[in-house]
Amino acid sequence: MEEKEKMKAKNSKVTNGNPELIEALEAIEKEKDISKEILIDAIQNSLLAACKDQFGKSDNVRVTLDETTGEFHVYQDKEVVEEVEDETLQMSIVEAEAKYDVNELGAIVSVEVTPKNFGRISAQKAKQVVVQKIREEERKVLFDQYYTKERDIITGTVQRYAGGNYNVNIGKIDTVLTEAEQVKTERFKSHEKIKVYVTEVKDTTRGPRITISRTHPELVKRLFESEVAEIQSGVVEIKNVSREAGSRSKIAVYSANPDVDPVGACVGVNGIRVNTVVEELRGEKIDIVEWNENPAIFIEHALSPSRVLSVTVDTEEKTAMVVVPDYQLSLAIGKEGQNARLAAKLTGYKIDIKSETQSLEG
Repeated sequence: MEEKEKMKAKNSKVTNGNPELIEALEAIEKEKDISKEILIDAIQNSLLAACKDQFGKSDNVRVTLDETTGEFHVYQDKEVVEEVEDETLQMSIVEAEAKYDVNELGAIVSVEVTPKNFGRISAQKAKQVVVQKIREEERKVLFDQYYTKERDIITGTVQRYAGGNYNVNIGKIDTVLTEAEQVKTERFKSHEKIKVYVTEVKDTTRGPRITISRTHPELVKRLFESEVAEIQSGVVEIKNVSREAGSRSKIAVYSANPDVDPVGACVGVNGIRVNTVVEELRGEKIDIVEWNENPAIFIEHALSPSRVLSVTVDTEEKTAMVVVPDYQLSLAIGKEGQNARLAAKLTGYKIDIKSETQSLEG
């Protein structure tokens, strides 16, 4: 078949100018930073879908918008053939020659089929599409803005307490601090500012859905990162955090620089840095210990504040036998086993603690 040639119909008598639409699209482009071309394309696609009801098929139907006058036109592209089998797709060569001066088989003739009431329809559709696109773009911008906060801390304002949950405003969005993500000992007042950890930012048709937490171990990590300049610069590294929210946390820190004391850096002068974090966590106790690549030394540090006499580790089984002075046994284990439990979480080892007398008897 010879190369197809597209021919437009002769001057249309249908006029549906809408210069206000073009002005509105240009204003939106400046104010909302949404490309006019994106809006026009969306409007045309919407009108094309509306044409399906009238023309049955839309494969050969085009909707155009004059970006100067705001006029919409609908064209149906038909192939010139000897004998017509489908009137929606084809035009006889006799008709093509008589009406459009086209006498070549295989040529494409664009026939204007703009409905008389298309000006009203197009205006309604354009308004709907523009409003929808603005909402979509604003939702996208909002999602992008908060997505960067995922796995980070953000300051929110408590709005109210209802049904066991706190409603918290975090800027342009209201979110919920659920009962499961609350520290049981914490109570907040209306309009009180709190720091929360953003565990997830999910895009939905109603806008970003943000999940926040006050119990997550990463909250402790991020709070220290915001307070300790050496962590921000990379001189000090937080290796791990174990936490029982509202009661106690252990944080393992390390510095490759032998001149830098990582524990001292996190404690701060007169304890100012660690106290700031403790205050934000409403009095939660925090043990800062030095990480070591030698698991025996690391376990000894992790059991702070108790003294340790010896540590025997099985690196394959990830277990450790720890011996402490008799009078330090209860301190090493901690109240209800908390100290040993947090040390195990911090190091990744199952820790069995015995007193010096017990080890000799064993």
